[in-house]
Amino acid sequence: MNYPDSVSFLYALGNEIKTAKFGLERIRTVLEALDNPQDRCRFVHVAGTNGKGSTCAMIESGLRAAGHRTGLFISPHLVEPTERISIEGRPVSVESFTRAFNRVHEVAEALLDRGAIDLHPTYFETVTAMAFLIFEQERTSMVALEVGLGGRLDATNVVRPEIAVITPVDFDHEIFLGRSLEAIAGEKAGILKPGVPAVFARQRPEAERVLAARAEELGIAVERTADWTVCDLTLSARGSTFTLMKPASAAKLSISCPLAGEHQVENAVAAAVTLMGLGVPSGSIEQGIANAEWPGRLERISEKPEILIDGAHNPAGARALAAYLDRFYSHRRVRLIYGAMRDKAVEEVCGILFPHASEVIATAPAQPRALHPEAISALAEHPHLRIASSIAEALAMIRDGLEGDVIVITGSLYLVGEARALLKGPR
Repeated sequence: MNYPDSVSFLYALGNEIKTAKFGLERIRTVLEALDNPQDRCRFVHVAGTNGKGSTCAMIESGLRAAGHRTGLFISPHLVEPTERISIEGRPVSVESFTRAFNRVHEVAEALLDRGAIDLHPTYFETVTAMAFLIFEQERTSMVALEVGLGGRLDATNVVRPEIAVITPVDFDHEIFLGRSLEAIAGEKAGILKPGVPAVFARQRPEAERVLAARAEELGIAVERTADWTVCDLTLSARGSTFTLMKPASAAKLSISCPLAGEHQVENAVAAAVTLMGLGVPSGSIEQGIANAEWPGRLERISEKPEILIDGAHNPAGARALAAYLDRFYSHRRVRLIYGAMRDKAVEEVCGILFPHASEVIATAPAQPRALHPEAISALAEHPHLRIASSIAEALAMIRDGLEGDVIVITGSLYLVGEARALLKGPR
């Protein structure tokens, strides 16, 4: 298949949630038929509810600054599926993506014919196997590997990493991961393995208890960001600067984080502590974090008018965006464009975000699982709420009388990706 055909086939498999059939047997069978490329790669494995992607991006950038030939695996993508697999900071080419797809698809079809697997690997399983092939072929020396969903039964959990990282655990995907923080934390803790050290970001007490118990059961060393001190913190609308120290230790870093939002301070600390655990020099850690990029999260894609895009698709993400707007835009009129998927906590997210906006336009990403904007209007209250069928229509409706206003496009990462493609183009 060519690239458009491979992408069409992947989309036909359905999104990660729709096709979720948890278990590692299928991915392990496929990878064994591919001669287990993941066994010849080195990984930093990162799970968590929010922040795992940006933490991966900062870890990868720090490793690259230290001279590693790096890989990065993320999900979902914003515009093109090639964004999910990067080598040395750049998404793979369509040619590389297509070759890897054809190889995995060929193996999957042969396994199906023999009855060795029950069904074709899901979208996420297929791309995960493709990533491992590419990382081996590209001779990466270290890969930042983001968990797709949960951890314990996620397709990425076939690796034995150099270090495991768990970013803050919060509510999301409860139908799959459990309806309590303890249950969700238990799924995230599934990436912990005997003999593999771990880094834990600051957690709610319920999650921390579960993670700590699992680490103790496995007898593994854990470094906690809570044991580090952030000093001289300066926050701006464009990022943060701070000094990171550990009491009774000589460790000291001057961090300049270009990712906006106070929540990114914790992610930067987790990345820095992880990089130190991997033996990365201080200068490379500082340089790598300073150069990190993470599109679609509090990203400013236009100055006049000022337009921010942010994938605040769950309550924790919405709280982070609300705090950012409170801190830096309380004196400005915020005009919010919001769209969501049906399986999200839409009413709660709207309750967090809508009070910060003078006007709201409810819309929908071009996805089968998208929640109709009329349903958003029925779930959430706002005195100035309008409906648009698409992001293009929403922007056309809102681009009048913008002097001094800021447009915030948020909710589903699919919507954010569509807005980014429309206003800025691909990465």
